[in-house]
Amino acid sequence: MTILLIGATGKVGRRVAARLDDLGVPVRQAGRTSSPPFDWTDDATWPAALDGVRSAFVVPYDAAPLTRPFVDAAIRSGVERIVLLSGRGVDVPDYLPADLMEGNPHIDGEAALRPAAVDWTILRPGWFAQNFSEGFFRDAVLSGDLRLSAGDGAASFVDADDIAAVGVAALTEDHHVGQTYELSGPRALTMAEAAAEIAAASGRDVRYTHIEHDDLVRELVGQGWSADDAEGYAIMVSPVRRGIDAYLSDGVERALGRPARDFRDVVRAAAETGAWS
Repeated sequence: MTILLIGATGKVGRRVAARLDDLGVPVRQAGRTSSPPFDWTDDATWPAALDGVRSAFVVPYDAAPLTRPFVDAAIRSGVERIVLLSGRGVDVPDYLPADLMEGNPHIDGEAALRPAAVDWTILRPGWFAQNFSEGFFRDAVLSGDLRLSAGDGAASFVDADDIAAVGVAALTEDHHVGQTYELSGPRALTMAEAAAEIAAASGRDVRYTHIEHDDLVRELVGQGWSADDAEGYAIMVSPVRRGIDAYLSDGVERALGRPARDFRDVVRAAAETGAWS
């Protein structure tokens, strides 16, 4: 019953690994330095990583659509169940510019998995609540000024622990087969509201400042970002500004039989563990 975990060092992956370990389920954490090693860009490493595996949790490779050949290799190896971490917006028109959606690893991965001869479950989380404590918003929180081109738009931030809990349920329980779970928190918050929640939880002075898209790009380039990375980051925020990320999803409750964890509880826990100390 070994489960292959690809992306075990990420926000969700390491939480999935910990939960499976608590359940006593054998896990093979796949990576370039694991034994056996796994490298998305070297398919010669895939057979050994897949050997003896019954189920797999797959965090796709961001730089290229490699999920499709991996799914084929997994089925040939005898894998019977795949849980795919996809993303919000896959089926939302104009979520991102067409040139970015074309060849998107999430879109290609879902298209590859749905008709495959394997039990599958797809997870589509929205923005992670932990982006403020572990991810790319943390430095801005520490600076006291969250500067983004998000306007007054809101996002229904989802707890990474909830995502992991749904992933583990899908790996270990049969009634999630064929399900696509849209995952969000129980309410949508603007960036200003998120900053206020973090300030209240942490005791820090944290505010949100809206800046226009081009100004954000210029600021990031001035901080040493490449022009392409800065533009990509600003584009990534655009669905929040346009109100596309505000909708609430019931995937956590459908999968786990309980409400999704609220943003306030997530940031309080993060503050208690010294996330912004």
